[in-house]
Amino acid sequence: MLRFRTIDPENDAETVCRFRRDSFAVSFGHMYEFDEEDYLQWLRDMAARFPDGFVLAEEEGNPVGQLELSIREYEGKTIGYVNLYYLTPEYRGKRQGQELHGYAQRFFNRHEVEEYHLRVSPTNKPAIKFYRKIGMEEAGPEVGGKVVRMKGKLGN
Repeated sequence: MLRFRTIDPENDAETVCRFRRDSFAVSFGHMYEFDEEDYLQWLRDMAARFPDGFVLAEEEGNPVGQLELSIREYEGKTIGYVNLYYLTPEYRGKRQGQELHGYAQRFFNRHEVEEYHLRVSPTNKPAIKFYRKIGMEEAGPEVGGKVVRMKGKLGN
């Protein structure tokens, strides 16, 4: 069972940057313009706004995953947004993704949104398979086809 705690951008900087770099490598095959300083500043700002949405997932005190969840406006309505679902390689495909998803759904319920979105690389087939499994559907390509927007309804 995973435990979740708010990210401390100063003390967790090494871990969250390592996780974010790996997420880019898995998704895009490279670091895709990753700037550590910009990321940490963004993380500080977002964790201050959504402390229960920017969390590390830990098992026995060791970080094994990360969630970055926020609320934003999209096409005139308020939606939940998943900036990052992340598990370390040894935890992928072993049901911990369901735990991350459960946490995300509870976060979105607390913020009273009806749907949530995320973007995923079209080449990241395992992630797309997981998102479909949890009830999300493709809403179409974005950024010139470099990403696919997925959306889900609460209760899935």
